[in-house]
Formats: sequence, C-alpha cells, structure tokens
Amino acid sequence: MRHRKGGFKLSRDPSGRRALLRGLVTSLIIEERITTTVVKAKALRPKIEKMITLAKRDTLHSRRQAAAYVQTPEAVQKLFDKLGPRFADRPGGYTRIMRWETRKGDGAETAIIELLGAEVKRTAEDRRKRREERLQQQQEQAEAAEAAQTE
Repeated sequence: MRHRKGGFKLSRDPSGRRALLRGLVTSLIIEERITTTVVKAKALRPKIEKMITLAKRDTLHSRRQAAAYVQTPEAVQKLFDKLGPRFADRPGGYTRIMRWETRKGDGAETAIIELLGAEVKRTAEDRRKRREERLQQQQEQAEAAEAAQTE
C-alpha cells in the first residue's frame, strides 16, 4: 500500500521518471510554453517552481543545484538571467496549466503548461490590423458568394 505517498509515478521507474521530468523542466524553461498530458503537467509544476525559486536566490550554490537538474547550460543561463528577475516579486505560482484537448492517437487528455508572462500580448495596433484583415476576408467571401449566385 502506498497510503499518503505524494507525487506521480507516470508509469515509469524512478530513473525514467526523473529523466522525463528533467527534460520537461528544461523544455519549459527554454520554450516557456509546452503541451503535454495533464498528469505530466501536474507532476512538472512543483519541479519548475523549485527551479524558479532557486533562480530568485541567484547564489553560486543555487546555480549549481539548478545546473545539476536542468539538462542544458542555455536553460540554466535563461533561468537565472531572465526568469529569476521576472518572478523576483512573486511569492510563488509561476506556472499556469490549461486543459487543452484529447490526443488523437491514444485519447490522452493534454494540457498546456506555461510560465506566467509567456502569454501573447497584443497591442492596440495589432488588434486594429487583425480587425482590418478579418473585415477584408469577410468582404472577399461575400463577393465570392455573390459571384457564385450570379453564375
């Protein structure tokens, strides 16, 4: 029995589970948004939160701890140079998990896990351009429909 044992097994032995989570942490640091299964995203959240907390400390010891877990030096660099300062004033909760869709091959429920601040920010100029493009497409579709009716 595994009463009150925390964590997710993810159908893997401990070394495989650690390798999977290390890869996901590295990918999330580099990309800032990844799509995976809901269970993997929930297992990933505490790991990435710990890495960002280490980055907020920004000591030699915390850098070495992060480098021991994260797989690439580029990810460690980004973690301490960009993500640590970004979340310096935030006491926790650096990620967001959004359920997405079921995967076509096996029907697994997928989710998007992203770091806060990675969402797409649109300016008023971007919104205006998109609105004009949509109106132009609607006009073209209306003209095509009229042409089809007259023929």
